Amino acid sequence: MLVVMQSHATPAQVGKVVEVIEAQGLTPHVMPGATRTAVGITGNTGAVDKSLFEVLPGVEEAIRVTKPYKLASREMKRDDTVIPLAQGAVGPDTFTLIAGPCSVESEAMMLKTAEHLVSRGVKFLRAGAFKPRSSPYSFQGLGLEGLRILAKCRAETGIGIVTELMDTEYAGAVEEAADIIQIGTRNMQNFSLLKRVGQCRKPVLLKRGMSATLDEWLMAAEYVLAGGNYQVILCERGVRTFSDHSRNTLDLSVIPPAKALCHLPVFVDPSHGTGKRAYVPAMSLASLAAGADGLLLEVHPDPDRAMSDGAQSLDFAALDALLARLKALAPAFGRTV
Repeated sequence: MLVVMQSHATPAQVGKVVEVIEAQGLTPHVMPGATRTAVGITGNTGAVDKSLFEVLPGVEEAIRVTKPYKLASREMKRDDTVIPLAQGAVGPDTFTLIAGPCSVESEAMMLKTAEHLVSRGVKFLRAGAFKPRSSPYSFQGLGLEGLRILAKCRAETGIGIVTELMDTEYAGAVEEAADIIQIGTRNMQNFSLLKRVGQCRKPVLLKRGMSATLDEWLMAAEYVLAGGNYQVILCERGVRTFSDHSRNTLDLSVIPPAKALCHLPVFVDPSHGTGKRAYVPAMSLASLAAGADGLLLEVHPDPDRAMSDGAQSLDFAALDALLARLKALAPAFGRTV
């Protein structure tokens, strides 16, 4: 259920609604909006009595939410979620780029990449310190040393850090090093991990599972939101199909319904979605046209020598060319890059 407050409702009146919700053994979620505050309710297994709230001072109406992903639903929150970060807000007015290598390989390489990105106006660096790999013999990342390197990149360049959390053991370390915590496709339904990042106060970038429906993806986001962390970014990264012309099938058709059904920002990872660097620019431009809020790009100073995912990584020159095309296209869709 959603309790919508009147535009002139006072903090005390909002507090009274919260008090009544908690008295029922339920969980309140206060969501300030552009014109009024709403209070979402979760934890109920049956219908909640609307009359408990409709008689309270300052309440406009109480609305039943029909979607199973209550907190992610536009029934619960009509306005697009904007995530404020020191490097810039993530939301509907901007088209945000997150770029960098698949893995943290060395301090020198990471600093070189961070400096190039900052010089081009890219505000966020992505790289994995812990790497989930299909083969146990492949490079698994530098672990805690990788987090130290990422922290140094932020300290020296001011760039924001996006890195993956694979298990609850290193949640504290990753939360300290990252500005945005990434949950990878293999962990989209790792519910223990989702509950843990629900306790974090850093934004969470949640990649779609390789076989997940839109409802399953949004329910995974609901786990994070239900934990009290309302800063979730969805990321489409391709799904597993019968096609063999690319690594995955990048499902750009999911963007409009995702934006219609939920209020969270939606990003696209065209690098994993295609697996081939030649296809990344076209899919990046298509993502902007389809309504995405940003991109997650793999960029490496020397992709042919990358320790992981070099075939889908852009070099610096290719990134620069793509940026120029995105900046030329963005105004047609009311965006700035």
